[in-house]
Amino acid sequence: MKARPSGGLVYSTEHGSMCPTCRQPLAACSCKAAVPTGFADGALRVSRETRKGKGVTLVKGLTLDATAIALLAKQLRTRCGSGGTVKDGVIEIQGDHCEPVMAMLKELGHTVKRAGG
Repeated sequence: MKARPSGGLVYSTEHGSMCPTCRQPLAACSCKAAVPTGFADGALRVSRETRKGKGVTLVKGLTLDATAIALLAKQLRTRCGSGGTVKDGVIEIQGDHCEPVMAMLKELGHTVKRAGG
């Protein structure tokens, strides 16, 4: 368990990440400080990172609630035929799937931008 310098709980092995303001799990945050605000232009950012030698496609800037993000992540994983997860409002898809992810997000009516080259 990690503690902040001010003494607030940041992570719990039972609940995961905790809201520093209301000290509730992020999924049950009552102050809504943990809701991602997105980018100023309102576009979603799709990028690719390498972790432990493997490619990961990231979708950032979602302003949806936790259940809607989880549902969207499930749809993207199914479309790409790979695994993935949602961490702190960012969808992570295993593998380099930037183009199919961008195409699906555009079909769903989102404004999408490629980030990171």
